[in-house]
Amino acid sequence: MALKNDHYTYRVTWSDDDKEYVGLCTEFPGISWLAKTPESALKGVRKVVAEVVNDMKKNKESIPEPIAVKHYSGKFMVRIPPEVHRTLAIKAAEAGVSLNRLASSKLSQ
Repeated sequence: MALKNDHYTYRVTWSDDDKEYVGLCTEFPGISWLAKTPESALKGVRKVVAEVVNDMKKNKESIPEPIAVKHYSGKFMVRIPPEVHRTLAIKAAEAGVSLNRLASSKLSQ
């Protein structure tokens, strides 16, 4: 039986290699479930995740936190070549915005 309100990030996609739908869970990248329908793929992967979580609890292992409930600071560092930095700084100045605002705008597109 699947976990109730587990808050994990699930995705169902078509697998052309397998000719079936595959259910995936972002927090458990090694887990998948193949099925003939997308609904069955989702149900199957949720069931496997529940089984894995139960096993992890029994073994006192660390259980992944759902991405949906994690708190993010809104900051992350990105290293870019100096020429790109210069080009972006010029574009930001020409647009009358901060480099941070320009980068945030470009990343959100």
